[in-house]
Amino acid sequence: MKPGWPMPTLTTVRIATRRSALALAQAQTVANLITSLNPDLTCSMVELTTRGDELQDRPLASFNSEGVFVKELESALLGSRADIAVHSMKDMPLELPAGVRAGVVPVREDARDVLLSRDNKHKTIFSLPNKAVVGTSSLRRAAQVHSIKPAVEIKELRGNVDTRIAKLLNGEYDAIILALAGVKRLGNLPPELGGGSPIPFEEMVPAVGQGALFVQCRESDKDVQELIAPLNDPQASLGVAIERAFLERVGGGCAVPIGANANVFDDRWLFHAFVGSVDGKQVLRRDAEGIARNEADATVAVEDIAEEMLEAGARWVMSAYKGG
Repeated sequence: MKPGWPMPTLTTVRIATRRSALALAQAQTVANLITSLNPDLTCSMVELTTRGDELQDRPLASFNSEGVFVKELESALLGSRADIAVHSMKDMPLELPAGVRAGVVPVREDARDVLLSRDNKHKTIFSLPNKAVVGTSSLRRAAQVHSIKPAVEIKELRGNVDTRIAKLLNGEYDAIILALAGVKRLGNLPPELGGGSPIPFEEMVPAVGQGALFVQCRESDKDVQELIAPLNDPQASLGVAIERAFLERVGGGCAVPIGANANVFDDRWLFHAFVGSVDGKQVLRRDAEGIARNEADATVAVEDIAEEMLEAGARWVMSAYKGG
């Protein structure tokens, strides 16, 4: 055990997580990181069901508030029923509740989306036949698919990863689109899918924070903050900060077809952004790069990109989906 870490009174770290297989896999990844650095510690899972989990029959865009997959976990932190909470960063609202605004971003998994079809028949969106049925619950994905293949039919797809794949294999869809990070973390892709086809950023911009985790804790719990601090990955943290700065400036949310991704290298960042209508008729894309000096410089750069996109038509697209 490293000197002074963790505090002697902390013997078990209680990790709040959703009950899904993917959420548990993500929480276990964090648990493994913690115990690898602190072999005298143990981790236990506090499994919770969120509002988003309970309403599987509703499209995600129909929820009139953000944080439908995180609020119950944050309540467990605030109520001292858990020491940390592990979230998918793309589920995190821009404004976190007072008392739980502390946390870290571990090394990021592949942020791309993946196109899945039986025998990997459809390797790109461009290769999808007209009238193909594509499953996704994401307005962002629907908009980008329609911008490439307007005649494709988008059909709502909810449920955990295994459920979505089962619906594909049962013939309900010709193809489905998932986050590649989730597929890789579960590691159980059926052989009938032939491995799937990751979608390049130039073809489909991911959701803000996709592929990243957020390990959240109480602001008042300095011992736990010290415990999880080494889990933070500076490149992943900066990339997420860039994306969230863009999202905040354009005023986006889960009910708007918007995507942003920032890849951070040793000294540079590469940024992709998308805003568009679900029918694919109004599309704005921007690519940019900069020097990774600090978060403030990068934030100013992407805010300028956001402003330019708003002036170029993104403001109209946003208002159409936000009722403005």
